[in-house]
Amino acid sequence: MILSASRRTDLPAFYSEWFLHRLKQGYVLVRNPMSPSQVSRVVLSPETIDCIVFWTKNPAPMLDMLEEIRQMGYEFYFQFTLNPYGSAIERYLPGRDARIEAFCRLSRAVGRSRVVWRYDPVILNDELTPDWHMRSFRELCERIGGLTEECIFSFVDHYSKMSRRTAGLVREIRPEEMRQVAAGFAEAAQKNGIALKTCSEAIDLSGCGIKHASCIDRGRIERLVGCPIDGAKDPNQRPGCGCLQSVDIGAYDTCRHGCVYCYACGGEETLRRKARSHDPHSPLLAGHLSESDRVTERKAASLKKSQLTLL
Repeated sequence: MILSASRRTDLPAFYSEWFLHRLKQGYVLVRNPMSPSQVSRVVLSPETIDCIVFWTKNPAPMLDMLEEIRQMGYEFYFQFTLNPYGSAIERYLPGRDARIEAFCRLSRAVGRSRVVWRYDPVILNDELTPDWHMRSFRELCERIGGLTEECIFSFVDHYSKMSRRTAGLVREIRPEEMRQVAAGFAEAAQKNGIALKTCSEAIDLSGCGIKHASCIDRGRIERLVGCPIDGAKDPNQRPGCGCLQSVDIGAYDTCRHGCVYCYACGGEETLRRKARSHDPHSPLLAGHLSESDRVTERKAASLKKSQLTLL
């Protein structure tokens, strides 16, 4: 089983203590986002979990826990979103220099093969022009280029949850602008030894040497675990997504970064209510079980085909 931790919230930034406690307890409870009274019990043993994929904008609170997680027998890597935006768009994040320092510390602690850089999403408006993005991307490449093998980027998608938050900040991006940005990114990435890929984009940018990404990446996981993985493409993601199937243990409306483009958070009141309900010792990320909840064991098993070392 591949564990996603998590597309729905920033577990490393806000819920590291809870996550480590769940690993020690050996299981987690996850509410079905579409039917909250349906709860899955997910086994978290190292024998079942082949790899953990962390998604974060700020791993600093988890850095001191990583060696303990490794000693427990878990393989993992990070999808680290590092954008150049200020507080108008990413409202409650630490400053960019602090996040770059966290990127450096993470890569030095676990190795560049375990840290995938995300420049995600690309947003255009009157100030955030293609030239601004190309310049910002080049500057970030020069600062972290030796600390990662790969960068994944995407262009902003419009979701109903974000329409009010993005008014005046986000506009539609034309295909010719996508190609302009991609060409500039490709040049900077190549100069800094970074493989550049897109996440769930329909546009063909192969002319710039840019491939489609698999963020939960079979090849990367196989290299980390040292054997082939028998997993299928995730049917629950967008058509353009190449990710391997995984189990996500996060919860919507629990991330406190306040990014205006976020699809995983709705109203501020819901966010505050769920944040207040968090208990580091609860098997649920937000709140506790109630009498009306129905808990079922989620079937899970290792996807490893063999223990033969990959060359």
